[in-house]
Amino acid sequence: MFDSTFLSTKFSRRDLCKVAVGSTLSFMLPGFDLKAAQKRGPERQKSVIILWMGGGPSQLETWDPHPGTAIGGPGNAIKTVVPGLRISDMYPLLAEQLDGMSVIRSMVSKEGDHERGTKYLKTGYRPEPTTVYPALGAIITHQLPNKNLEIPQHISMGNTQFPARGGYLGGHLDAFRVQDPGKNIGNMRAGVGAPRQNRRLDNLNVVSQAFQKGRSIQTQKTLHQSTIDRALTMMSSEQLHAFEIEKEPESVRNAYGDSSFGRGCLVARRLVEQGVHSIEVNLSGWDSHANNFTGHQTQAKILDPAFSSLLKDLKARDLLDSTIVLCIGEFGRTPKINPLEGRDHWPTGFSCVVGGGGLKGNVIIGETDPTGKEKDPTEPVQIQDLYATILQNLHIDYKKELISPIGRPLALSDGTPIQKLI
Repeated sequence: MFDSTFLSTKFSRRDLCKVAVGSTLSFMLPGFDLKAAQKRGPERQKSVIILWMGGGPSQLETWDPHPGTAIGGPGNAIKTVVPGLRISDMYPLLAEQLDGMSVIRSMVSKEGDHERGTKYLKTGYRPEPTTVYPALGAIITHQLPNKNLEIPQHISMGNTQFPARGGYLGGHLDAFRVQDPGKNIGNMRAGVGAPRQNRRLDNLNVVSQAFQKGRSIQTQKTLHQSTIDRALTMMSSEQLHAFEIEKEPESVRNAYGDSSFGRGCLVARRLVEQGVHSIEVNLSGWDSHANNFTGHQTQAKILDPAFSSLLKDLKARDLLDSTIVLCIGEFGRTPKINPLEGRDHWPTGFSCVVGGGGLKGNVIIGETDPTGKEKDPTEPVQIQDLYATILQNLHIDYKKELISPIGRPLALSDGTPIQKLI
């Protein structure tokens, strides 16, 4: 097991020329102030927080309500701070914090199964038997490594059946999973005293050296050894304090809500402050084939305070301009209400909220038919288009090709950036 050094990037001579010329011309642009740029210092690296709604929330009970119609259900809509944007009345706190965020009401997918839909929406590629594609967070971590971090750069919090994976980029880019954020992380402290722990490590080193003798393999370069090294570094890192939300004022903790998801959103903000690029917070329980309306009321009591507090906190700390926040699930729910007062899987015309990190805010993309008779939404958006937009905004070339372990060139995204968000 080795680090993925077999992954190579294709650069042409033309690409290198573009970089050289572009770097030179940037200093010749009108209004470019070198002294001002030097005074500002390096731009804060961007992070991405994905609020993953596992199970598929109903667009009609979240970001695309149609009250008073045959498909609208018993809920109502309320105004938000974004002109022209109305959302479900289950989200009064969030309605006051959506300034700068955008809503896409025309997400479309070709996958209506939970597992396949989740893999597609987390990676931007439909699942296939020959290739395991990396999640967006793994791509960002691979392309924007932070050498100053002593804790994982790709973190997933909360319970999820289908965690974010490193795919062909390697298992070392799988998301580091924290089941209940804000509580003690297991195995972060040695179970024995320091002297005994050091003796154990010395003995492990002796075994590793003995294993290496007579073999061409260099054990210090294996993924096994690098995993041990990273774990030891993490165990002694001050950056682990990001998970200690008890250091936050009680009023702040209460604002996010006493739930695993609420704690995860608070930790996500603290991880952004540490420089972690890729953070996922999971809220499962949206699969509402029965009792859709009461189920969404229960979920909203968790999502509304947590999501709104996260946005409020990021704005107050001047972090939203460098942090993209995306709230999305694997699909939406059917406009038609079934006999069990539920809604079934609907990969056509569902909604997500996205913004921050320099993306254009206060934009509403797409419309769905309030009667439910017209299946296709206006301005359909595929997940690969959204991910191409995010990658481009992070200054990552979404068209960049990496070579997979079987020698296949694969672009980071085969989508097209959404111009309305740029």
